[in-house]
Amino acid sequence: MSQVWGIERCDLNIKSNNSSHHTELYAVERLIVRRGQPFSVILHLSPVSKEFKVDETSFTFIVETGPLPRKESDTKVSFNLQDSTVDTEWSASATNDPSGNAVTVSISSSPNAPIGVYSLTLDQLGQKTSLGQFVLLFNAWCPKDAVHMLSELKRQEYVLAQHGQIYRGTLKRIKGLPWNFGQFEPGILDICLKILDDNPKFVSDADQDISARRNPIYVTRVLSAMINSNDDRGVLVGEWGEFSGGTHPGLWISSGDILRQWAESGPVRYGQCWVFAAVACTVSRALGIPCRVVTNFGSAHDTNANLIIENLYDENGERLDGSDSIWNFHVWVDSWMTRPDLGNEFDGWQTSDPTPQEKSDGVFCCGPASLKAIREGELTTKYDAPFIFAEVNADVVDLVRLSNGKFVQFSGSTKSVGQFISTKAVGSNDRHDITHQYKYPEGSKEERRVFEKAQHHNKLQQQGEKLGLHLKIKLADNMIVGSDFEVNAVITNNHMEARNCTFRFLAKAVIYNGKLGDSCGFLSEKVEVPSGKEKRIPFKLEYERYGTAISSDRLIQLTAITTDKQTIDYHKVEKTIVLDEPDIQIKLVGEATVNQLVTTELTMFNPLPEPLLDCSFTLEAAGLTDGKPIISKIGTVGPKQEAKACIQFKPTIAGSGALLVNFDSDKLKNIKSFISVVVK
Repeated sequence: MSQVWGIERCDLNIKSNNSSHHTELYAVERLIVRRGQPFSVILHLSPVSKEFKVDETSFTFIVETGPLPRKESDTKVSFNLQDSTVDTEWSASATNDPSGNAVTVSISSSPNAPIGVYSLTLDQLGQKTSLGQFVLLFNAWCPKDAVHMLSELKRQEYVLAQHGQIYRGTLKRIKGLPWNFGQFEPGILDICLKILDDNPKFVSDADQDISARRNPIYVTRVLSAMINSNDDRGVLVGEWGEFSGGTHPGLWISSGDILRQWAESGPVRYGQCWVFAAVACTVSRALGIPCRVVTNFGSAHDTNANLIIENLYDENGERLDGSDSIWNFHVWVDSWMTRPDLGNEFDGWQTSDPTPQEKSDGVFCCGPASLKAIREGELTTKYDAPFIFAEVNADVVDLVRLSNGKFVQFSGSTKSVGQFISTKAVGSNDRHDITHQYKYPEGSKEERRVFEKAQHHNKLQQQGEKLGLHLKIKLADNMIVGSDFEVNAVITNNHMEARNCTFRFLAKAVIYNGKLGDSCGFLSEKVEVPSGKEKRIPFKLEYERYGTAISSDRLIQLTAITTDKQTIDYHKVEKTIVLDEPDIQIKLVGEATVNQLVTTELTMFNPLPEPLLDCSFTLEAAGLTDGKPIISKIGTVGPKQEAKACIQFKPTIAGSGALLVNFDSDKLKNIKSFISVVVK
């Protein structure tokens, strides 16, 4: 005969559960478990209770999540004790302590349960006892979870790693930006759950939204929309021009600062693509979805979905306004999950992009789209596959508008878009090239076949290599910001006779998304190139001119153009250069030990021929600086002088981590470096 047992208290066994569920890094005293994996709670019985016997109990457990828990939505589930737990649904089993005054209950959640905050209740013949709350996350360790990842090294990297590298620059000069994802910092998990609760789909139908959180495809698409603030009160406001009233995107070095600021006061100003992607990675990893940050060099923005980027010019080589563009680089995220909606051949990495570019289903979001679908040109698959395919595989056509209004194609490329697609390597700070995961080798039969299939008979007729003038730009070896340096245009004449043309060399500041700024220099002259010969034309870039024009991206776009109007022969070559930045030297004085002050010596040389004002170093690291940046303001640093600072911090946990440092001033911004630190 069943009886009601008196429950004196419930021990959620937090330390042991969190350890076995890989959630012990969340810096809170709270039960956080991953779905599809058992966790245990200990019920302490009141002293007057008889000795506990499983066959005499009527324990029913109730788990509930969301504001309106319903059985029909799987947001409320009741289950009884069984002989053992099962790994396909909510279940429980119990063993009694030899003393008879405690019962250990093992509870296994469904590997398909919605993630979120749950309450746990014990029902004994209608008498209910609240046992506490827990947070349920996606589980990359569970074979039946949609985000299951087989490799432990990859799980450590894509779920548990709190710092990483985000790649920026140009395809010739790729530079890693250290970033503190900080998904385990205090308060961050609650903020990530708040992002889900603030999304418009939750506001319009909370029951449907909470139930849909079982699906990482749905959650990833919600995050893609909510990390930007274009259609809602999402996390970040995008800005590529004027940054007054907010933080310049290049100053951020961690996601935690951004997420805490959003939780306190709403959309944060400002973000650009790498910031959007970094925050999306933090939130995904916090919720248990394996995630990596990906950079695409030569990233196309195809607005009319024809898979061709059309660059328009006038007869003088000046760029005409057009809707298509190519970003020097663009950053997004890949998340790991199955795709039952598409078929298991499309399982694995899925691309999503929280940077607001184009609308999808009426909202600024993008993805998730299967990398395998992108690689094979399967553009009818969900979500936003054509746009992402164009980003990595569009063809480029350069057109000149003649005086009669007609456009003539004078060059093009099938290979310039989608190069050196990069992410941080597993277990190291090296760059891992994953271009092959997005597309076949450029120019290969497979790549052309895929492009033609994707274009749906809108095939671009490529011009063959023709005789005539050939043009290229050669760069100087050392191009550090602050110095003057020389670049050269090289014109080669493969004609049988000499060629006369007008040559123009243009230099303009540019930001990473391809938007041109002010001029840094201009050269125009008549050129004669003998048959079979080459002519080298030098072009000097002076700090006096480019220093006030460039943005914090330190990018200059060089354009060389030859024009022969008589034969209607146009040639153009472009090259974007990124100016080298000075290095920050980071030195730890002594060993780093838990709860002991350690001093960091920071040094950076000012390469500019003028002073830097409002100089500061910012130091931050997960587990080393308590999740908060430490700022040292050092005022003015003279020309060709060293900026120096000493910063002390007290590590809070033992183990390995990365110490991130940022230097900022009025004329040199976003100079970043890092060192690995082992705390004893």
